[in-house]
Amino acid sequence: MKFTQVLVSSLFALSTAAFASDAHDDKAKHGGIVVNANHVTYELVAKPDMIALHLRDHGKPMKVDGGTAKLTLLNGAEKSEVSLAADGNALAAKGAFKVSAGTKIVAVVSLANGGAKSVRFEVK
Repeated sequence: MKFTQVLVSSLFALSTAAFASDAHDDKAKHGGIVVNANHVTYELVAKPDMIALHLRDHGKPMKVDGGTAKLTLLNGAEKSEVSLAADGNALAAKGAFKVSAGTKIVAVVSLANGGAKSVRFEVK
């Protein structure tokens, strides 16, 4: 199975915040992993050369201008960090990333209009 197929088929992610999928659009719009937390839908798209985080509020893309995110990728005992910056309608970074089935990702998202939010993803 190709790496992108693994990401597309990922269905479930963990969150430390209240989970309210019935009030949110929980379908992937960019082929990523979707988590609903704090009344926001977060979609993580991870490819070998790019990672992007798309945010939606009730199905509408959120403005991420001036926002940042810090991702911590956990692969067994291996840990790496990635900084994302606003890039169009997403927070994104380019580089070389090791993301495969079993990778756990913790994102700390900071937007210009609010404090930091923490969201957890798991690649299936």
